[in-house]
Amino acid sequence: MSFSMYEQIFAAHQGGKLSVEPKQTVHNSVDLARIYTPGVAEVCSAIHREPDKAHTLTIKKNTVAVISDGTSVLGLGDIGPYAAAPVMEGKAMLFKQLAGVDAFPICLDTTDTEEIIRTIQRISPIFGGINLEDISSPRCFEIERRLADLLDIPVFHDDQHGTAIVVLAGLFNALKVAGKQIDQIRVVVNGIGAAGMAICRMLLRAGVTRLVPVDREGAIVLGGRYSQPMWQWLAERPEVEAIPGLLKEVIRDADVFIGVSRGGVLTADDVQYMAPGSIVFAMANPDPEIAPEEALPYVQVFATGRSDYPNQINNALVFPGIFRGALDCRASSINEEMKLAAAYAIASAIPDAELSPVNIVPAVLDREVVARVRVAVIRAAVSSGQARVMPVDLMDGVS
Repeated sequence: MSFSMYEQIFAAHQGGKLSVEPKQTVHNSVDLARIYTPGVAEVCSAIHREPDKAHTLTIKKNTVAVISDGTSVLGLGDIGPYAAAPVMEGKAMLFKQLAGVDAFPICLDTTDTEEIIRTIQRISPIFGGINLEDISSPRCFEIERRLADLLDIPVFHDDQHGTAIVVLAGLFNALKVAGKQIDQIRVVVNGIGAAGMAICRMLLRAGVTRLVPVDREGAIVLGGRYSQPMWQWLAERPEVEAIPGLLKEVIRDADVFIGVSRGGVLTADDVQYMAPGSIVFAMANPDPEIAPEEALPYVQVFATGRSDYPNQINNALVFPGIFRGALDCRASSINEEMKLAAAYAIASAIPDAELSPVNIVPAVLDREVVARVRVAVIRAAVSSGQARVMPVDLMDGVS
């Protein structure tokens, strides 16, 4: 990185990347009386009588909390709440720019599961949704599950579900390019933490029948016994293979490799023995599981999490649209039907005629993606009983 680029990066973050601006301006005492005292008392009393009115009379209608404890920041690990703040600010910027959602970064100075749950529960009245971010596994599973039970607003751990949704969207299109069917492929997923576990769940829901989850000790196998509850859940799924082995062994004859682990775990010798027309999503950041230059001679479709290569698998394709839809229909949660609908919507943003080995996912800043995901998520929320209102623009079926 050049010194001038280094300076530009720090300049872009100077003083933070967000500010709060009012939607109205107070010009005189009449405005003051209407916006603040004494007029505001009428609105407060109305909400006190009918708490549901908070969704229309406060910022709750359009506000998401982006919350982290800084224990699992992408590519950096456990760097704490202060150092995690720039990431949360950046995410809030994308929420606003891409979907018009007012998002606020909140970095918690605790790693205690109970304290995190209590804190988020106590601040939740002002927010319409909770986006959990960069919380280490396995604590993230319990935190999300319990908050989803405690709160009546969507709770979404983006590292898990955002990653899984965009991976599935990319896979749908990659399979079209490779001429393969999702129920006939053998998929190896390397790195069964928060993201890897969510990816496995989404793959099974989408119809994958041959799954090989792999972590550092090797493949998680059907019928195995594991102390980690999520691994045990996988070991009880009939779609999971029963043959043990290390990554370099089980990747032979695989149609698809999905990596959410660490850089350099594969070589060209490994991927050349995958099935013909193979698909490799090497998403470790900043260094992929295998460099594109090594893999491309042997695979048909290659994707990473990086912006400097084609086919960037990026969560920013997911979270703005999925929360836009959830907020607009006042969904009580973001369920599996809504996640699957979001994946199909992202994939559909590229017409079949334009699909190619280097074009399986839309651009991160493509605003059409947000619109597609919003509509798909709302419809899935309605059909699955999660929506509490129907946006006016969808009442007559017009999208």
